[in-house]
Amino acid sequence: MPPHRAPAPDDSTARLLAGWYATGRPAGLADHLRRHGALPGPSDTPGPLTDAVEAAGLTGRGGAGFATARKLRAVADGPRRAVVVVNAMESEPASRKDRFLLDVAPHLVLDGAVLAAAEVGADTVHVCLPRTVRHRQLDVAVEERRQARPDPVRIRLHALPHGYVSSESTALVRWLNGGPARPQGSPPAVHERGVSRRPTLVHNAETLAHLALIARHGPDWFRQAGTPDEPGTALVTVSGSVAAPGVLETALGTPLASVLDRAGGPTEPLRALLLGGFAGTWLPAEQLHTPLARRDLAALGAAPGAGVVVALPHAACGLTETARILAFLAAQGARQCGPCRYGLPAVAQDFAALAAGRADPELLPRLHRRTGLLPGRGACRHPDGAARLAASALRTFADDVDHHLTHGTCPAAPRPPRIPVPPATPPETWR
Repeated sequence: MPPHRAPAPDDSTARLLAGWYATGRPAGLADHLRRHGALPGPSDTPGPLTDAVEAAGLTGRGGAGFATARKLRAVADGPRRAVVVVNAMESEPASRKDRFLLDVAPHLVLDGAVLAAAEVGADTVHVCLPRTVRHRQLDVAVEERRQARPDPVRIRLHALPHGYVSSESTALVRWLNGGPARPQGSPPAVHERGVSRRPTLVHNAETLAHLALIARHGPDWFRQAGTPDEPGTALVTVSGSVAAPGVLETALGTPLASVLDRAGGPTEPLRALLLGGFAGTWLPAEQLHTPLARRDLAALGAAPGAGVVVALPHAACGLTETARILAFLAAQGARQCGPCRYGLPAVAQDFAALAAGRADPELLPRLHRRTGLLPGRGACRHPDGAARLAASALRTFADDVDHHLTHGTCPAAPRPPRIPVPPATPPETWR
């Protein structure tokens, strides 16, 4: 799904994409400096940067939502010179937010990475990018900075294999250390010993762009958007049955219905939303009033995840769509543990049988049992996400489950799929 320009929000919401909303063109260094000013030095930052980030309440925008300031402190307290890694892999197929951000505002991301490096005492910034995508604007931005004013740290761009689990932080560190881009399940944590056995700060590209704005404007400004518990804005990729799919910037706490309206609104009656991405959660359309905020979504067993909202219409079969996603997730596993090698493929096979309407009285109990066994047992969280998706589909599409088991496939099952899913094949390479 290519990113499209979405209707501009009010001025209080447009931050990361303010330049794009205003001009419709990517921001080169000159445009970036005119809009945001020079990169703040230590004396220009409104309070020590980590304290400002903590007061702002910034959390990671890559999926887990971990407190950004805690990561900064953990790495800064390390015994050796640190390393900063920008996670711009965006292996979630339904997400385009990081790619879009790097295309239209690459200097904000680089500013955040350089500021984070100075804060934790790092001398190198590694930017990890998918090998399958060319980030021309980022290449230009790095060269502009090199010519205009060399940053106090080295910025190195790396093209990694684009497997689904290759964006996990330990997979990035493992690849940068010369190994495969597979998650490393055993300790130590990367903030203790990561790239070249040095303390390593890994942050999502969007998170670092927010950090760059906090350094310029301070925590009170950041908290003017969002909710008291979850301040700030977030980039969201909206797709499916909406009039204008694309990447939006919206305040946290915005109702899901309003997010869809920003994407032109539904084009047909909706059955459900896929929230968070392929490792996310199906929610029935009756929950459209729910705010896009971690605390509100947690009550429904969901989370913002990678900032993905997919609108599924009544005319589509949610079980068929889920079976296709699970087949992809099973194929993309690192196969380093039992849940990934055996459990996830078994769940995917059972779900394919359910979607095909095969009558098997043991199928549903077996699916419930297997999805309950996967979480918390893998070398990484990949099986957890697949189990979460499968379990939410069984809840949200319960009527279809009954129909498929007792009467065969529902009328929507044979129709063309609505969600683009990559082929269910293993990565060509991990290196």
